[in-house]
Amino acid sequence: MNSEDEIAQMHAQQMTRRALLGRAVKGLGTLALSSLETPLCAQSAAKLPQKAKRVIWLTMAGGPSHLETFDPKPKLAEMHGQPMPESMTKGQQIAQLQGQKLICFGPQHPFTAYGKNKIEICSLFPHIGSVIDDICLVRSMTTDAINHDPAHMFMNTGSQIAGRPSMGAWVTYGLGSLAKDLPGFVVLTSLGQGGQNQPIAARQWSSGFLPSKYQGVQLRSKGDTVLYLANPKGVTRDMQDTDIQAINALNRQYNSIVDDPEIATRIAQYELAFQMQASVPSLMDVTQEKKEILELYGCRPGDGSFASNCLLARRLAEKGVRFIQLYHKDWDHHGDIKEGIRLKALEIDRACMALLTDLKQRGMLEETLVVWAGEFGRTPMSQGGSGRDHHNKSMTVWLAGAGIKGGMVHGASDDLGYAAVENVTTVHDLHATMLHQLGIHHDSFTYKFQGLDARLTGVEPSTVIKDILT
Repeated sequence: MNSEDEIAQMHAQQMTRRALLGRAVKGLGTLALSSLETPLCAQSAAKLPQKAKRVIWLTMAGGPSHLETFDPKPKLAEMHGQPMPESMTKGQQIAQLQGQKLICFGPQHPFTAYGKNKIEICSLFPHIGSVIDDICLVRSMTTDAINHDPAHMFMNTGSQIAGRPSMGAWVTYGLGSLAKDLPGFVVLTSLGQGGQNQPIAARQWSSGFLPSKYQGVQLRSKGDTVLYLANPKGVTRDMQDTDIQAINALNRQYNSIVDDPEIATRIAQYELAFQMQASVPSLMDVTQEKKEILELYGCRPGDGSFASNCLLARRLAEKGVRFIQLYHKDWDHHGDIKEGIRLKALEIDRACMALLTDLKQRGMLEETLVVWAGEFGRTPMSQGGSGRDHHNKSMTVWLAGAGIKGGMVHGASDDLGYAAVENVTTVHDLHATMLHQLGIHHDSFTYKFQGLDARLTGVEPSTVIKDILT
């Protein structure tokens, strides 16, 4: 029978041998995680001029129609009620209209010209129109998926396969966080008046095969900001601090033997959670904001609206959060799209304008990349007589700030808004452009996974959309 000392020595030798073997098969990206504060890819890939310090991604969940928002189609209006040209749709993948009679469905709201360059957008969005000179509309975006979950996965991770890191996780892995007492990647969600509460799965902001330190943290704008963050009754902050110090001391001792990135993550997350107990309540208390700022956004403190989340996004950006993603649900208009878009415009139009205006007047827009996008567009064909089906061949996204040319339109769809035909862009191109503005070359920004150099922009060729950059 071995003594306790001998057993402990054997255990340490086994752990050390295991750690050595583990290090031998790790790629450079994984080895970088032994020091989570300075990711290796931040040193090797971030060699471009950095225009953006942070990203605010406004996700319109459900698939907003480009034909009732930012892509005017007078020809489609002329052909309302007529058969869709078969030459466009024959042999094409369509979501729920497959095999049905395809009828042209004209835009349900008029368009108005805004800004110095007279850019036409739907007249339901006059507030966005008022800041159109700061916005670049990309009317030629395409995606690979036509159903919600895989389309969200593709827009968020560059792959329809679950388990890949989200773009927010990639960015915080590459550049770290500027926030000392908040996560580097934060998610906020809101629900619109239409009541389509389609689930948004946490895998959309997952760290995938990256260490869990980089996954998004969802903050709730109503009720408890973070579930289980508060101390239990009878537990003081000093008591909590003592417990965390003891737990982390044990984790550090064990990690010195096994060199496991997930243990390093656990240590960091315990410490971050303790800091968040003090920082989050004051962050979420927007009653501290001036009256004119609350009026600018058109929100009431604690109402959980998209407008409130836009204000919180600005506050998070000020605190150094690297990637902030807002999900606003209820854009899945298979029926009554005319009324549905009207409600959406009331919920987001003023708030989007306020966010850009607020960032600009604080001198933050020039270093904040703001992106507005859904997971796909909608068909120019009618569904059920009053709605539109999912569509991946044409959609509009817009960008602002951080070296993006304002007051311009990039690309175009055909006369009916069915397919992108000019300067066609992909989700991978959008991701490559985002990384470029953050100072990261997308081709060299990789992580060794299952023997391959995985990247946010995938394995197919992708291109930075340089025409939209200053």
